[in-house]
Amino acid sequence: MFDNLLTVMIFGPLVTGLVLLLLPLSSAIARFAGAFVSIICALLGVKLFADFSPATSVAFHQSYPVIPSLGINYSIGVDGISILVLLVAVILIPMVFLLFKEKQKGYYANLMVAQGAMVGAIAARDVIMFYMFWEIMLLPIFFMIGLYGGERRVAATIKITVYTIAGSLLMFASIVYLAIMYQSQTGVWSFAMDSLTSLQLTGTGATLAFIGFMVAFAIKIPLFPFHTWLPDAYTEAPTGTTFVLSAIMAKIGVYAVIRFVVPVFEESFVRFALILAFSGVIGMMYCGIAALVQKDFKRMLAFSSASHMGIIALGIFCMNLQALTGTLFQIVAHATSTGVLFLLLGIIEERMETRNIDDLGGVAYRAPLFAACFAVAMLASVGLPGTSGFIGEFLIILGAIKFNILIGVLAGTTLIIGVCYMLWLFQRVFFEKQNKRTEQFRDLSLLETITIVPVILLIIFMGLYPQPFIERIKPAAEQYTLILTDRAEIADHTISETIAK
Repeated sequence: MFDNLLTVMIFGPLVTGLVLLLLPLSSAIARFAGAFVSIICALLGVKLFADFSPATSVAFHQSYPVIPSLGINYSIGVDGISILVLLVAVILIPMVFLLFKEKQKGYYANLMVAQGAMVGAIAARDVIMFYMFWEIMLLPIFFMIGLYGGERRVAATIKITVYTIAGSLLMFASIVYLAIMYQSQTGVWSFAMDSLTSLQLTGTGATLAFIGFMVAFAIKIPLFPFHTWLPDAYTEAPTGTTFVLSAIMAKIGVYAVIRFVVPVFEESFVRFALILAFSGVIGMMYCGIAALVQKDFKRMLAFSSASHMGIIALGIFCMNLQALTGTLFQIVAHATSTGVLFLLLGIIEERMETRNIDDLGGVAYRAPLFAACFAVAMLASVGLPGTSGFIGEFLIILGAIKFNILIGVLAGTTLIIGVCYMLWLFQRVFFEKQNKRTEQFRDLSLLETITIVPVILLIIFMGLYPQPFIERIKPAAEQYTLILTDRAEIADHTISETIAK
């Protein structure tokens, strides 16, 4: 009965977005339609999560031939790796529709298209299908920033577009390489992930294909030094678009590394893991320090988000169960906490018409519920025990120390920087003297409360009782780490033999 739920969650928003673009509807109707479809998808996502069995390798699987002669299929499904990313994508999008109502019809239509494409990319089990949805994700972002962004939206749009297209071209070349190698080794064409994992890839070609995938995903995460598009894009984009980029799309970049790079390029991944791990730590440090000196509220959160994405990516490169489990858990934790922070910032910007931290102060005296929600999300972002952020970061740091003591110490130390700028920000915005702007600031409305408080409760629930999430992650995480552990042991044995000779 529920075999087609994933297809509904993909094409429901896509079709809705296209219909909204084509029909002469008002922005209010477009907002209502988008909210309705996104809420339905959220409910379906919660059902899939509740029904998902950790013992199942691939659940809710569907596969139909598209171009049989080339082995291209419409193949979708979820496992322990993708189920949490899917849950994040569908439960957060309705918040944008519910909180921000002064947008044009095209904005809501593009947001629907983005949601459908993101779910498609997460659920795809065929590399060509993944690539198609990956590319579709860029189009609505291009229009939402370029048409509805800030004063410097054109430059920001061009930068993110150039970066993303460059990465996509490299990924497409790598996909072609994989298909040719599979055909040469088996005599048939296939783009199915389950088939490509059996490839024997060695030599320069395999390394270049690995780099092509990694660059594409590093741009989306973003991973240092491919992060330079992020501050402008996040700052100039409308708040809802920044929310989508930070809370969901960046996580799909991390997910894609786990899904497509680790099982196919395990030898190259093991070889470059240390370099990639240092890249994650350097990104944490650089973006954390950059956040310290920002006076623009949104730009500070942009650098903060990039810094935390560094530790999420680090968990993959450490190649052990603790770190990978922490990464998958932190995907949800960071998406909810940072997502709430960006949305609350959007409310401040709409009501006070400023993002300058120096223009704000004393918000807590006027809006205690607003301040409390911001505080919980902020404390989760810095990893306070009892919140969702602590569990993921603790597991990643534990795995990082197990992988490399220096990287683990640097990552743990860098987290202190986040505590510094977040507490400084909270103190300046919420507890200093009120001014003419903040004196008129009102607390959360009923609709805003109903929208935000459930996510705040989820943050606390995940921090106090993470087991329902971890038990769905663990079997798949064990499978992936076993692949890398075996490959690392083989590599160490080979190096030892070479040195002995």
